[in-house]
Amino acid sequence: MGVTGSPTNINQGTRTKGGIGESTLRPDGILKVTGEFAYSSDMWHEDMLWGHTLRSTVAHAEIVSIDVSEALATSGVYAVLTYDDLPAAMKNYGLEIQDTPVLAHGRVRHHGEPVALVAADHPETARRAAAKIRIDYRELPVVTDEASATAPGAPLIHEGRDDHHIGHVPHPNIVHRQPIVRGDAAAAEARADVIVKGDYYFGMQDQAFLGPESGLAVPAEDGGVDLYVATQWLHSDLRQIAPVLGLPEDKVRMTLSGVGGAFGGREDLSMQIHACLLALRTGKPVKIVYNRFESFFGHVHRHPARLHYEHGATRDGKLTHMKCRIVLDGGAYASASPAVVGNASSLAVGPYVVDDVDIEAIALYTNNPPCGAMRGFGAVQACFAYEAQMDKLAAELDMDPVEFRQLNAMEQGTLLPTGQVVDSPAPVAELLRRVKAMPMPPERQWESAGEHADVRALPGGLSNTTHGEGVVRGVGYAVGLKNVGFSEGFDDYSTARVRMEVIGGEPVATVHTAMAEVGQGGVTVHAQIARTELGVAQVTIHPADTRVGSAGSTSASRQTYVTGGAVKNSCEAVREQVLELGRRKFGTYHPAWATAELLLEGGKVVTDGGEVLADVADVLEDEAIDIELEWRHRPTEPFDLRTGQGNGHVQYSFAAHRAVVEVDTELGLVKVIELACAQDVGKALNPLSVVGQIQGGTIQGMGIAVMEEIIVDPVTAKVRNPSFTDYLLPTILDTPTIPVDVLELADDHAPYGLRGIGEAPTLSSTPAVLAAIRNATGLELDRTPVRPEHLTGV
Repeated sequence: MGVTGSPTNINQGTRTKGGIGESTLRPDGILKVTGEFAYSSDMWHEDMLWGHTLRSTVAHAEIVSIDVSEALATSGVYAVLTYDDLPAAMKNYGLEIQDTPVLAHGRVRHHGEPVALVAADHPETARRAAAKIRIDYRELPVVTDEASATAPGAPLIHEGRDDHHIGHVPHPNIVHRQPIVRGDAAAAEARADVIVKGDYYFGMQDQAFLGPESGLAVPAEDGGVDLYVATQWLHSDLRQIAPVLGLPEDKVRMTLSGVGGAFGGREDLSMQIHACLLALRTGKPVKIVYNRFESFFGHVHRHPARLHYEHGATRDGKLTHMKCRIVLDGGAYASASPAVVGNASSLAVGPYVVDDVDIEAIALYTNNPPCGAMRGFGAVQACFAYEAQMDKLAAELDMDPVEFRQLNAMEQGTLLPTGQVVDSPAPVAELLRRVKAMPMPPERQWESAGEHADVRALPGGLSNTTHGEGVVRGVGYAVGLKNVGFSEGFDDYSTARVRMEVIGGEPVATVHTAMAEVGQGGVTVHAQIARTELGVAQVTIHPADTRVGSAGSTSASRQTYVTGGAVKNSCEAVREQVLELGRRKFGTYHPAWATAELLLEGGKVVTDGGEVLADVADVLEDEAIDIELEWRHRPTEPFDLRTGQGNGHVQYSFAAHRAVVEVDTELGLVKVIELACAQDVGKALNPLSVVGQIQGGTIQGMGIAVMEEIIVDPVTAKVRNPSFTDYLLPTILDTPTIPVDVLELADDHAPYGLRGIGEAPTLSSTPAVLAAIRNATGLELDRTPVRPEHLTGV
């Protein structure tokens, strides 16, 4: 437009499309569904070698000797590395506690621990050579549970601990302990008319991402290395990798490659250091891709847990007190166990008002597989137990289980057991009302279908085990409480670089962050934010790498909140510079440049009334504006180590489920018919993605309810089912109808009022399914997953 002409008004047709609140399509969506998307396992480099990791075949043993001579002599082998070949003084790594050896030294502490590395010109050559490495083990007694971990004279998993948790744990085989004490639970117990107790077990769940651990390390001319890898947190990886390689961080350059799912399992290192070591030793690019068997040993899992709960209530249904003890099995190395303990303890009461509590949560060191981050992160295990308790109390009081929950539901202003006030909407009772009000699916649908009945609708499905005989319906409800973001005083921030320039006559924004896109849709939302704040149609998302500041982990339901907040913040700074440039160039042509609230919309500078002042392309011309800024949410603080008091979390999320199941009581088979969900999301930045996240989390919770569990031999501590043949996952045939009711109550402290959404549905779907099965069978069912033998007694 001519800047000296009469101002015009922007119309609906020229407004920027694809901003926040719209269900814009994912930029990687079509490539993924057509199989054209390049995942990390698809990477290739000329003259590339293949790496392989040799892992321990026993869970706890002294390494007497290692003989690599035969492996080195194998044709096509370029390198074989053991602990003695590590180049730097630092030989351990870890998210918080550096207790994990890059390669085992002197002792292996769990089944599948890395012991040696091989690089060869073909993956099968590397595997065959690794099989020729001779290791002499002297097996040691295994520690598998709390009793064996804390018994007098118990073997210490880590001797000589000097981490900052050791001073407040009662035994060296306890990673971390967090009590939460408020009020007087003993005195409140005396006021209770009804007391219920329960002991619960939550099984070890695998993240089961479809894309295996993989990456490509390329040695550089400057003595450094370029690593292309599927991960959840580039800068955390960098912080752990560089010291072990003996390199400064600026010589370890990391770029995110295509990630085939994560769910917490990529927050710890897997093959990253191994690939870099082999690449630097051989001087050639090295690619490592785990097969499914290796993947089960190559990442942490969800902590199995034993939970003891006690609740009291008055005759009219008000909770009086809660006591609980949560024991999490962290396995051989710490990983994220301290933070999981913090979540499990601080969220152990659930979304309920209880003034008097006595809570203790611990994580153990054992010789079982290491456990760490997984979607829900400590809150999942607690939710399973406290929701079972709510059903027990409702039954004891002869109350409707939903109405009992609503009577005790927290709300905005509730004081939590940690002393923190919930200062944003907490619509627990409303979510329960909404999910209960959803229409019920028809009963015994196969009967009305007659000869057209689909056996897939019955328990047992295509195995055709029943035509309805012995099939009973059950309905169950649950609601959960999950924190959002990193907690307990962690400096939780993200960085975004935003560049705006004119390309081909049109303004274009480029957004560069280190956020790991693991399937959650962050790249879609970042583009939506840029369009909203900068009013441009064209947005480029720069590949994530360590050439920009940290974005933190893609976990804790935090990325849209924190990195989205960083993108919004940097876009606002860019917009202000564009407007300032426009004022300098064109401010004399119209008084609105100095007096009006100005926006960028549809590639133009406009007033808040829609009056167009200039084209952004005319403002920028050949100039580019490039800004990189950090952004932080409100600070949190650590929990007191004696009382658990403290403002430990920045935000909370809530979801409620109603499960409808049909159970073949003769064979113990369960068919989940429907899993309805109501969830408060604050603000749905991309409504379609929001529903997808809720449905995905719901199914992951259903999986641990009825089928998923890593089985660890209690005698040998060896994993029995490291494959998708024996570790059962829900498929599309197991997936029920998942109607979703999205509530949008803004959190004024968060960007756009949004609330982290990815984890909350994983919490409540599990206990809802268990409640429905209990309702159908009358059985108590105090563990996950429920197997046929638990229902038939066989």
